[in-house]
Amino acid sequence: MISGLDGLNKAFESKIRLGIMSVLMANESADFNTLKSLLGLTDGNLASHARSLEELGYIQCEKKFIGRKPNTSFTVTEAGRDAFTAHIAALEAFLKATNM
Repeated sequence: MISGLDGLNKAFESKIRLGIMSVLMANESADFNTLKSLLGLTDGNLASHARSLEELGYIQCEKKFIGRKPNTSFTVTEAGRDAFTAHIAALEAFLKATNM
């Protein structure tokens, strides 16, 4: 293993999960279609990665109806915010340590 990278969170190694978390960290919430559009994902791909983040307790999913249309929205949990912040800090520390 490369020294200095041990603080990185494996959950965010996927660029899709990194993208989902980035959008949710910058916004209070985002609905399924917004995330799908912003990240250029298919329904299945977004659903799979969102489920993984939800199982880790990093995001929360809320399903409701707006009129007669189903709407799924996501928010970051406190655990997710802490994990993502630590991941970014570890990445920044690694970049500073390797900048010669």
